[in-house]
Amino acid sequence: MSLIESEYRAPWWLPGGHLQTIVPAEFMPSPKVDYRREIWDTPDGDIIAVDFSTPEPADIAAPVMVHFHGLEGSSQSHYARKLMAKCAAEGVRGMVVHYRGCGGINNRKPRAYFAGDACELDWIFARIKERYPLSRIYSMAVSLGANNLLFWAGTRGSKAASYVDRMVAVCSPLDLVRSSEVISKGFSRVYELNSVITLKQKALQKAKEYPELFDAERIRKVKRLNEYDDVVTAPMHGFKNALDYWTKCSSLPVLSSVTIPTLLLNARNDPIVGYEILPKVCDVPACMALEYPDTGGHCGFPQRKYEGSFGYLSKRTFDFCFNDR
Repeated sequence: MSLIESEYRAPWWLPGGHLQTIVPAEFMPSPKVDYRREIWDTPDGDIIAVDFSTPEPADIAAPVMVHFHGLEGSSQSHYARKLMAKCAAEGVRGMVVHYRGCGGINNRKPRAYFAGDACELDWIFARIKERYPLSRIYSMAVSLGANNLLFWAGTRGSKAASYVDRMVAVCSPLDLVRSSEVISKGFSRVYELNSVITLKQKALQKAKEYPELFDAERIRKVKRLNEYDDVVTAPMHGFKNALDYWTKCSSLPVLSSVTIPTLLLNARNDPIVGYEILPKVCDVPACMALEYPDTGGHCGFPQRKYEGSFGYLSKRTFDFCFNDR
């Protein structure tokens, strides 16, 4: 594949990456989606929430679209609702797989989720494939979820390709170290602070349940994502510290091992990921297409009313997965 000249153009009245990130998430309407929820048991005795878009296709062989949300996202995130509404309208079985502790449920285990949890995706995709053996399976993920999907595909190689036919990774922080620098500066700190608030709430709840594993006082003092990952994410998931976690879980070093046809879609004005980390055609395998529009922000990609309610990300995902373009 190659570097694709993107058709996306942000509305003229929403200039800059920050407005293109915030306005779609907070102020633009998203389709209402009626979900059917299932609670799945994990192999290690935990639980996750999986929301299916409705109406579900009657055909057991209908294609499946698996969505993984971003940091502290859910099936109610604007990008998830638009994608799932598109699935319901097109006869595709859509599902939002929540990471542990997300989707409004408290998971049983002390652990949560992180950006390179390939083992989690192993059993999730295996279960989906076993349940829908006649279906083609696609996946679209955003932000942290996109890095996780790429990391899984890169570390699993042909095994991953036996589960997923095509995938779309949107606004992935491919280099977690460098993206952490972007989100910690200037106005981008707003996104960092917003995430830290909810992460701390969940961690403090876990500290009540597992006081021997969490230092509640240190958690209360956390103000930055790097501090949270130092205090909670890294030690809980077997890393030395935040830098060790970010270095070992960045998807950029393993992109060359991805064998699934993939669309890597990142806006050049993304105020969370940045643009300097974006790989060139020579850095990725032939199965990977790159699309870097000048505008779009972080998972925003706002559109004008006449362009429809499903949004650019859903349209682009369907074009790539089902129309091979």
